[in-house]
Order: sequence, then C-alpha cells, then structure tokens
Amino acid sequence: QVQLVESGGGLVQAGGSLRLSCAASGRTFSSYAMGWFRQAPGKEREFVAAISWSGGTTSYAPSVKGRFTISRDNAKNTVYLQMNSLKPEDTAVYYCAAMTSLATMRVNYWGQGTQVTVSS
Repeated sequence: QVQLVESGGGLVQAGGSLRLSCAASGRTFSSYAMGWFRQAPGKEREFVAAISWSGGTTSYAPSVKGRFTISRDNAKNTVYLQMNSLKPEDTAVYYCAAMTSLATMRVNYWGQGTQVTVSS
C-alpha cells in the first residue's frame, strides 16, 4: 500500500512558477514509476508528466514540455513537479500517481490532489 500526499499548489499569476511535491509512504516507493495528472473543471483527467523508478526516463505531455520538469528523490520518498511559465490553461487540480511502469502507465495509487490556479 502506498499513500500519496500532494502539496505546493496555490494561486499564481500567468508567467509565474510553482513547485508541487508528492510525499509517499511505504518502503516500496522506489519501485514505482511516478506521474502527475491534472483535471480542469468540466474536463477529463489528463496526463502531465511521468518519471521512471530510477529517475532516468521522463515523459511529458506536449502542452507542458519545456515548461514543466518532473523529478524524484527516492531517499525522501518524494516526487516533484516544477512548473514554470504558467498559463491560465494550466489551472486544474493536480494529482500525483504511483504507476506500475512508464510503459503501461497503469496507475496503482492516486493522491488526493492539490489545486493550481493561474490568473491572467
């Protein structure tokens, strides 16, 4: 069992930056690929970024590539999402996810979400 707790969301102006963190419980954190997803009001949840268990491989949605960076610290059981050059369309609830692998993108555990609001 893995429990995920996100933090770092908030209100920021367009062009600003935020860093999200996801702290995981359990000793098996390093065996999971980790990802970030987001869901805007009235829209389906969508993939944002993912990172392999080792941190050696990352993947990004085209809409955030070049602006967002995912990273992880297995010693701290934490995954991060650095978000730069934020746009109003980035406004959403951001969810952390523990996944079987990047290849399958099958989510085993979800966090509760953290709100990110970007004002124009």
